[in-house]
Amino acid sequence: REYQAGRTPNPDVLCNSEIKFKAFLDHALMLGAEKIATGHYARVRERFGSFELLKAEDGTKDQSYFLYRLNQAQLSKTLFPLGDLYKRDVRKIAEQAGLPTFAKKDSTGICFIGERPFRDFLQRYLPRQPGPMQTPEGKVVGEHQGLAYYTLGQRQGLGIGGQGEPWFVAAKNMASNILIVVQGHDHPLLLNDLLTAADLNWISGAQPHPQWVYAAKTRYRQSDAPCSITHVDADRCEVQFATPQW
Repeated sequence: REYQAGRTPNPDVLCNSEIKFKAFLDHALMLGAEKIATGHYARVRERFGSFELLKAEDGTKDQSYFLYRLNQAQLSKTLFPLGDLYKRDVRKIAEQAGLPTFAKKDSTGICFIGERPFRDFLQRYLPRQPGPMQTPEGKVVGEHQGLAYYTLGQRQGLGIGGQGEPWFVAAKNMASNILIVVQGHDHPLLLNDLLTAADLNWISGAQPHPQWVYAAKTRYRQSDAPCSITHVDADRCEVQFATPQW
């Protein structure tokens, strides 16, 4: 449904909140377990009776980004044994323990789907709806296979030839089935300093302080960027970045 609406969901976030830290956790507790342990690169800390979700020691592998929907009850029952380890050290421990996967390369598959061409997976549920690729000025430069198959900022797989800088997806016109593309990584339409966030979850149970400076990122493996959080209500807030974000 999210892809059909033109957005790009993050399946791992929902998998964590609904499967690993809900169905799996509930089942473990029912069996008499006190806690569950997962292989996420993240840390949990208890301070003054409250549980905090922290980044992993290995910044290149940190997965706290995917765990933002967890609540106090879930964190209080969770252990992250890899949180203080670097991936290279985990591989050494695995090798010493005789695990055959100690040298297996990192997986990049999507949760429950695995490592296969993602467009092939989507086409099983969302039929192709070809339409024009246009510049912001309205010039047609190619044909897309269906807006659901493309992500904002996407560069690969557009099939637009020609000279000059590479092309990127800048916007989707869902009503007209038009994919807006621009040339150049630093095109103004690929940058923004304001966003509205919905489906919020404050892990502490309290809303953020509007006068404080925070750091946020809009995609995995991006560096944290200074920002302020404004106009917070029950289900959405505005995030103002100090500098435009790609």
